[in-house]
Amino acid sequence: MVRSTKPTGEAAKLSRDFGWLAALGVILVLAGLVGLVYTGVATLTSMLLFGWLLLIGGAVGLLHAVQARGSNFFWLGVVVAALNLAAGVVIIRRPEAAVEALTMFAALLFLTGGVFRLVGSLVVRGPQFGWTLVQGAFGLLLGILVLIAWPSSSQYVIGTFFSLALLFDGLGLIATGFGGRRIVGMVSGRLADEENAHEGGAGVRDETGGSTAKPVQPE
Repeated sequence: MVRSTKPTGEAAKLSRDFGWLAALGVILVLAGLVGLVYTGVATLTSMLLFGWLLLIGGAVGLLHAVQARGSNFFWLGVVVAALNLAAGVVIIRRPEAAVEALTMFAALLFLTGGVFRLVGSLVVRGPQFGWTLVQGAFGLLLGILVLIAWPSSSQYVIGTFFSLALLFDGLGLIATGFGGRRIVGMVSGRLADEENAHEGGAGVRDETGGSTAKPVQPE
């Protein structure tokens, strides 16, 4: 009898979990595509989300600091939590100004990172010289372009990066989900084939090696 190769038990649960992971990836991909179309909305949404995350993190940090008020890190925890709370309130109340400041900071990071990569690739000239040189030139050019168009570039830079992050994370989750389901199916099929082969061999031994032969009647 040939058994079904459909995953059962823990394998079926693992396959469903990978399916939910792929479904989450599809949602993130759709959100990233929508964000790339409406970059202004994505920028404002990402900043509000960032502000609320800072507020929640500050509240949790303050709670932990109060619980550990007898330790040496009490005041450090209070100061960090207060800074997170203050930054969260400022970002939520003035998201446009926060976007402009964060865009300027990102452009400066691109500039400094590009300069360091260019100088490092020219000085070291390692095995990845060409790739590092291209990365440095791209970062430097991107930082210059963002600074030239600032502050108007702040309306789409953060939203574009946020949407691209959602898109690539979603694609990674989709690949992981479908790949995981395929691996679970292959392992379940392999185990079912081995079990079928074992049962088939046992049946043959029963037919040929058992004591079920009829006695020969004398004529």
